[in-house]
Amino acid sequence: MDQDQLELSSNLARQLRVDSIRCSTSAGSGHPTSSLSAADLMAVLLVGHLRYDWDRPDLPGNDHLIFSKGHASPLLYSMYRAVGVVNADELINTYRRLGARLAGHPTPALPWVDVATGSLGQGLPDAVGIALAGKYLDELDYHSWVLCGDSETAEGSIWKALDKASYYKLGNLTAIVDINRLGQRGPTELQWDLERYAARVQAFGARAIVIDGHDLEAIDAALGQGREGTDQPTVILARTIKAKGVPELEDKNGWHGKALPPDMAERAIKVLGGATDLRISSPSPADGQVEPAIRPDPGAKIDLPVFELGEKVATRVAFGAAIAALAARPEIVVVDGEVGNSTHAEDFGAVCPERYFQMFIAEQQLVASAVGLAVRGYIPFASTFAVFFSRAFDFIRMAGISRANIRLVGSHAGVEIGEDGPSQMALEDLASLRAVFGSVVLYPGDATCTAALTATMADTRGIVYLRTTRGAYPVIYPAGEAFPIGGSKVHHAAPGDQVALIGAGVTLHECLAAAKELGGLGIQARVIDAYSIKPIDRDALVEACMATGSRLVVVEDHYPEGGLGSAVLEALADASVPALNIAHLAVQSLPTSGKPAELLDAAGISSRHIVAAARKLAGQ
Repeated sequence: MDQDQLELSSNLARQLRVDSIRCSTSAGSGHPTSSLSAADLMAVLLVGHLRYDWDRPDLPGNDHLIFSKGHASPLLYSMYRAVGVVNADELINTYRRLGARLAGHPTPALPWVDVATGSLGQGLPDAVGIALAGKYLDELDYHSWVLCGDSETAEGSIWKALDKASYYKLGNLTAIVDINRLGQRGPTELQWDLERYAARVQAFGARAIVIDGHDLEAIDAALGQGREGTDQPTVILARTIKAKGVPELEDKNGWHGKALPPDMAERAIKVLGGATDLRISSPSPADGQVEPAIRPDPGAKIDLPVFELGEKVATRVAFGAAIAALAARPEIVVVDGEVGNSTHAEDFGAVCPERYFQMFIAEQQLVASAVGLAVRGYIPFASTFAVFFSRAFDFIRMAGISRANIRLVGSHAGVEIGEDGPSQMALEDLASLRAVFGSVVLYPGDATCTAALTATMADTRGIVYLRTTRGAYPVIYPAGEAFPIGGSKVHHAAPGDQVALIGAGVTLHECLAAAKELGGLGIQARVIDAYSIKPIDRDALVEACMATGSRLVVVEDHYPEGGLGSAVLEALADASVPALNIAHLAVQSLPTSGKPAELLDAAGISSRHIVAAARKLAGQ
């Protein structure tokens, strides 16, 4: 930077501080002191290093800026005002108000925000996914910049992100850590011990640059180093002062998350030189940044695997064969949690290694990488054992707030997995994934359904979860059968049906076996394959209620709370049907190890228990 740019950065930093105070005081809430500490860092970044065309936020060559410390939103929105995409009225009068796009923590309601942040420790992991896309898929020279807080370095996800960024040699990623010493309730763990911060950063394979976070020339030099073409991610460790620029609050505890009262705000703004209307232009993206190397081809010919009726195939195997077929579409990417030989995600890697990324046993980073890849327009399938998605639930929840377009595939779910025991059974996954905003939850019962749903998932926006099973089960649907989202398959339906058996996945086969036995006892039972659990096929449920007098047996390899049974009851809550008479068979107690058939029976969800429940409902 030349002297004029440094002076511009200094003036901009003052404006960013003033605007951060103005908007938070007007709202009566927010995090101005956390914004003030990082104002110098962001001013220099905006003036000299962030290559961004603000009129074209979708330009492929644009850099990416993520506020991992999303509570510093007053600073981010003040930056947007400085570049002219948010005006003063919106900043001052709508921040944190009902219906406004300037929410308390950033969300992609703003076109310049890639991902929702605010749950600390997630912005940097998301940026790893963006940087992966930039280096290995897009092959473009954009850089990912992430503003982190010192408090969030207590989150293990920060270090997982640095570890994977180092493993993949992501020199196109720079984290800027605002080390202002004070957290929400007092000093942070390391306070201003920058040597220990640096040692930790270096231990994870990243380059550490220690600076005074208020020295504009030092900031400029560090940001320039961050952009250098190395194979190491960079972490700028900036020693800052919380509430910098407001002498009566600098480095004082007790002001985190508190707006300045009007009288104090007035004094602070006066000390900072008053409100200004500085407008700046960021550096333009590098020449030649036109299109990414990989172009989507949703119309590519896909030859899905075909399975013979009656053939026994595990749905996880069918997923592997189907995702390998989907490799023909260049926008499809697979992210694995080091269990691809069991989930069969590695089948994709065998045919398309360049779009197969390994996150090892780091499920939070698994999901975050998928979110970052989706930011760049790819369709990522993140795959691991279903139970391990629970470790990453907050990342999935935040992906819902981001309106992220990701696919999650969880295998080895339910007591059906057998001898591995309850720690591996994922008896809560349907409930947790159903609760995520905008999610779709699928649980196919055979290989044909699995392959079809895998293909459908690719073009279903939002967070789509596919649950697959460990064991092999008979193929019951012919090739070419359609399985729309929100649909179901009804077996053996007849006008005189006395009961409906509702299952999904492994319990579908138990329901079919039970229906056959019930027929021999003179009880006509229809079977509903609820392969789409969210959204569920309400029409099929209502029709079953009308035909059977609302005598339903719902069977699921899951705890009773929040799964298939809950989905059925919620769908029928306001339906005009006869009074419900439902038997809900689910895993009611803590399972043990055992053979799959033994465990299904011990849990009360095998065919004999279904028969007993149906007979009771039918009056036998």
